[in-house]
Amino acid sequence: MANLKGAKKRGLPFWQAAVARVQAGENLAEVAMELGVDRRGLARWQERLNPEMLRTDRRREKALVEEVEQLKKALAEKVLEVDFLRGALHKVEARRRQNGSVGGAESTTRSRK
Repeated sequence: MANLKGAKKRGLPFWQAAVARVQAGENLAEVAMELGVDRRGLARWQERLNPEMLRTDRRREKALVEEVEQLKKALAEKVLEVDFLRGALHKVEARRRQNGSVGGAESTTRSRK
Protein backbone atom coordinates (compact mmCIF):
# COMPACT_ATOMS: atom_id res chain seq x y z
CA MET A 1 0.00 0.00 0.00
CA ALA A 2 1.16 3.47 -0.85
CA ASN A 3 1.47 6.37 1.56
CA LEU A 4 -0.71 5.53 4.57
CA LYS A 5 -0.35 8.89 6.29
CA GLY A 6 -3.42 9.43 8.42
CA ALA A 7 -3.77 5.78 9.35
CA LYS A 8 -2.15 6.49 12.71
CA LYS A 9 -4.82 8.99 13.75
CA ARG A 10 -7.91 6.91 13.00
CA GLY A 11 -6.38 3.56 12.26
CA LEU A 12 -6.16 1.60 9.04
CA PRO A 13 -9.19 -0.60 9.90
CA PHE A 14 -11.31 2.57 10.20
CA TRP A 15 -10.43 3.65 6.66
CA GLN A 16 -10.78 0.13 5.27
CA ALA A 17 -14.29 -0.12 6.75
CA ALA A 18 -15.22 3.32 5.36
CA VAL A 19 -13.93 2.43 1.89
CA ALA A 20 -15.76 -0.92 2.04
CA ARG A 21 -19.03 0.93 2.72
CA VAL A 22 -18.48 3.18 -0.30
CA GLN A 23 -17.61 0.22 -2.51
CA ALA A 24 -20.77 -1.54 -1.30
CA GLY A 25 -22.78 1.28 -2.87
CA GLU A 26 -23.20 3.89 -0.16
CA ASN A 27 -22.75 7.53 -1.15
CA LEU A 28 -19.19 8.67 -0.48
CA ALA A 29 -20.22 12.12 0.79
CA GLU A 30 -22.82 10.66 3.15
CA VAL A 31 -20.37 8.11 4.58
CA ALA A 32 -17.76 10.83 5.06
CA MET A 33 -20.24 13.12 6.81
CA GLU A 34 -21.47 10.32 9.04
CA LEU A 35 -17.91 9.40 10.05
CA GLY A 36 -16.86 13.02 10.48
CA VAL A 37 -14.12 12.99 7.85
CA ASP A 38 -13.47 15.06 4.75
CA ARG A 39 -15.03 13.50 1.64
CA ARG A 40 -11.88 14.21 -0.37
CA GLY A 41 -9.85 12.39 2.26
CA LEU A 42 -12.14 9.40 2.04
CA ALA A 43 -11.86 9.49 -1.76
CA ARG A 44 -8.05 9.52 -1.47
CA TRP A 45 -8.18 6.53 0.87
CA GLN A 46 -10.40 4.76 -1.61
CA GLU A 47 -7.75 5.35 -4.29
CA ARG A 48 -4.95 4.22 -1.98
CA LEU A 49 -6.64 1.04 -0.85
CA ASN A 50 -7.98 0.01 -4.26
CA PRO A 51 -5.83 1.51 -7.04
CA GLU A 52 -7.01 -1.14 -9.55
CA MET A 53 -10.57 0.15 -9.24
CA LEU A 54 -9.31 3.63 -10.08
CA ARG A 55 -7.60 2.38 -13.25
CA THR A 56 -10.77 0.54 -14.26
CA ASP A 57 -12.84 3.66 -13.68
CA ARG A 58 -10.45 5.72 -15.78
CA ARG A 59 -10.58 3.18 -18.62
CA ARG A 60 -14.38 3.19 -18.50
CA GLU A 61 -14.48 6.97 -18.42
CA LYS A 62 -12.15 7.16 -21.43
CA ALA A 63 -14.34 4.70 -23.35
CA LEU A 64 -17.45 6.73 -22.49
CA VAL A 65 -15.79 9.98 -23.59
CA GLU A 66 -14.86 8.35 -26.91
CA GLU A 67 -18.43 7.11 -27.35
CA VAL A 68 -19.80 10.59 -26.64
CA GLU A 69 -17.45 12.05 -29.27
CA GLN A 70 -18.62 9.48 -31.83
CA LEU A 71 -22.25 10.25 -31.05
CA LYS A 72 -21.62 13.99 -31.37
CA LYS A 73 -20.06 13.45 -34.80
CA ALA A 74 -22.96 11.26 -35.92
CA LEU A 75 -25.45 13.84 -34.68
CA ALA A 76 -23.62 16.62 -36.52
CA GLU A 77 -23.73 14.59 -39.75
CA LYS A 78 -27.46 13.96 -39.33
CA VAL A 79 -28.09 17.66 -38.68
CA LEU A 80 -26.23 18.50 -41.89
CA GLU A 81 -28.28 15.91 -43.80
CA VAL A 82 -31.53 17.31 -42.44
CA ASP A 83 -30.50 20.86 -43.31
CA PHE A 84 -29.58 19.80 -46.84
CA LEU A 85 -32.83 17.88 -47.36
CA ARG A 86 -34.90 20.71 -45.90
CA GLY A 87 -33.25 23.14 -48.34
CA ALA A 88 -33.88 20.78 -51.25
CA LEU A 89 -37.52 20.39 -50.22
CA HIS A 90 -37.98 24.17 -50.13
CA LYS A 91 -36.53 24.45 -53.65
CA VAL A 92 -38.83 21.71 -54.96
CA GLU A 93 -41.85 23.33 -53.31
CA ALA A 94 -40.91 26.70 -54.79
CA ARG A 95 -40.65 25.19 -58.28
CA ARG A 96 -44.02 23.48 -57.87
CA ARG A 97 -45.61 26.76 -56.80
CA GLN A 98 -44.07 28.51 -59.80
CA ASN A 99 -45.15 25.82 -62.23
CA GLY A 100 -48.57 25.46 -60.61
CA SER A 101 -49.46 29.14 -61.06
CA VAL A 102 -48.74 28.98 -64.80
CA GLY A 103 -51.15 26.12 -65.20
CA GLY A 104 -48.74 23.65 -66.73
CA ALA A 105 -49.56 20.01 -67.30
CA GLU A 106 -49.06 17.51 -64.53
CA SER A 107 -45.82 15.60 -64.69
CA THR A 108 -47.48 12.25 -64.03
CA THR A 109 -50.48 10.62 -65.54
CA ARG A 110 -53.42 9.50 -63.51
CA SER A 111 -53.99 5.82 -63.15
CA ARG A 112 -57.14 4.45 -64.75
CA LYS A 113 -59.25 2.14 -62.69
